[in-house]
Amino acid sequence: MSRTLRTFSLSLRKLSHEPLGMFGFAILAVMVIVAILAPWIAPYNPYTQDLSNVLLPPSAAHWAGTDEFGRDILSRLIYGTRITVVTVLSISVIVGPVGLIIGVVAGYAGGRVDAFLMRATDIVLSFPSLILALAFAAALGAGLGTAVVAISLTAWPPIARLARAEALVVRNTDYVAAARLYGASPMRLIALYIAPMCIPSVIVRLTLNMAGIILTAAALGFLGLGAQPPAPEWGAMISNGRKFMLDNWWVAVMPGIAILFTSLAFNLVGDTLRDILDPRHVRS
Repeated sequence: MSRTLRTFSLSLRKLSHEPLGMFGFAILAVMVIVAILAPWIAPYNPYTQDLSNVLLPPSAAHWAGTDEFGRDILSRLIYGTRITVVTVLSISVIVGPVGLIIGVVAGYAGGRVDAFLMRATDIVLSFPSLILALAFAAALGAGLGTAVVAISLTAWPPIARLARAEALVVRNTDYVAAARLYGASPMRLIALYIAPMCIPSVIVRLTLNMAGIILTAAALGFLGLGAQPPAPEWGAMISNGRKFMLDNWWVAVMPGIAILFTSLAFNLVGDTLRDILDPRHVRS
């Protein structure tokens, strides 16, 4: 317990020297709080149409303006945070364990098992992730759940390759050899000795990949394959607002800014976690 506390304290000290990382963590923390407290924070109902207030510019009454149906864009962005947080968490829960298991098993087993799993990984990697996600989403049908599954099916290969590379190094360490001599089964070696050593790198890679995943989810929403109207999904909001870009820029720009800051936050957090969790990537 004391060792864990020391490690946690050391990580906090390192984080305190990373102002950009702290900024990224702050944005993500605000997103989670906003997602939880959306009904109390949003100034208006995000689904209620008010045709007397159509396409109003940003003002004191509507900080981000209104859309083509008179709905408050800020309220829709706040509720859209829920969709983004749910999407990110759902994809992480699927992609992280799947990529970790496939990569660790391939790296530890080697031989034909490694060749089979890595060739399957290479096949998925050979397709552009967005195109493959679009194909899966179109085949499975439009919807938020479909978008999560489609993105997850295309996002696990980089995690698997990273976990395999880590497992190839860890399986040859002395403590793994000692555990093998004491009679530890392959399953026990993978679960207790190899996989835990790969988790930090997987977390960092997954965090860095989240910016691309958010953009892919927004692209699916933009094309009508993500969350369906009237859900305030940011990509769908940009799609609806593109028709008004010349005269009513705020309809598309406001959700674009939300996507920008969210993607930036994940990049900053991922870069900071890499510096904290992996001593091989310490900044000079």
